[in-house]
Amino acid sequence: MRLGVHITKFDHPRGPAALGPELAAAGAAAEAAGVSWLSVMDHYFQMEHNGGAEAAMLECYTTLGHLAAHTSTVRLGALVTGTTYRHPGLLAKIATTLDILSGGRATLGIGAAWYEREHQGLGVPFPPLAERFERLEETLRICLQMWDQDDNGPFEGTYYKLAETRCTPPPVSAPHPEIMIGGGGEKKTLRLVARYADACNLFGSSHAEVAHKLDVLRGHCDEAGRDYSRIRKTMVYLGDAFRDGDGDGDVDAFAEDMAGYAKLGIETVIVMPPVAEPAGWIESYCAPAARRLAELG
Repeated sequence: MRLGVHITKFDHPRGPAALGPELAAAGAAAEAAGVSWLSVMDHYFQMEHNGGAEAAMLECYTTLGHLAAHTSTVRLGALVTGTTYRHPGLLAKIATTLDILSGGRATLGIGAAWYEREHQGLGVPFPPLAERFERLEETLRICLQMWDQDDNGPFEGTYYKLAETRCTPPPVSAPHPEIMIGGGGEKKTLRLVARYADACNLFGSSHAEVAHKLDVLRGHCDEAGRDYSRIRKTMVYLGDAFRDGDGDGDVDAFAEDMAGYAKLGIETVIVMPPVAEPAGWIESYCAPAARRLAELG
């Protein structure tokens, strides 16, 4: 089992100018700690639980490009991009660029989008939920077509029409950058995972809940003729062992809890630094945790 880190807070106590060096240090700390995944949120406005729109939020892919320049082994991705945020052709080009410049370490994390306030705030259309899922499926199809060097278009969908799906230069990753679909919706999200994704991302609410979601995913894979074992299973950790930024962290309790998820097939568990200075937190908490997870197999 591997450990990932998801950075969500950007209100650095020394101000915005400190964020570049801090994130570079966080990348170095993650790799030194044995962390295998490093991600940031893709939002225009900060989440309500992190201070709301008045709090700091960086643009996702610019941040990932910065992290790519200051790392060499950790996989990089958004957790996750809303399908409404960027035109699919542009999104595929952005993810491809990240993959090339990182040496094949990019994951396209994507979902249906949900944060209505940021859409309204910046004037970005926010369609009804059903349409967002339809757009998400078209986006996935467009990305896969753009990554197929034998098919340069056109693409004719309900919502998107591309005269050329040309993507030059192509990704470094073969056959294409990893696609991760975030969310546990049983009728639509996990069905899309089974049809299009290389990885899923669930919320680690409980062993029973995650086991149920994975059973649903297995059923969708059977219906789609997809090999369930080929999908990388990841989850965001929602427990308390790493929530106290001032404490020592209960690595034993964390590892014990993770053993149950490892038995279910979760390959990567992702934790979130509770502070806006993640480098020191990663060094203190993640190095021992990564070692313990590696022992779980």
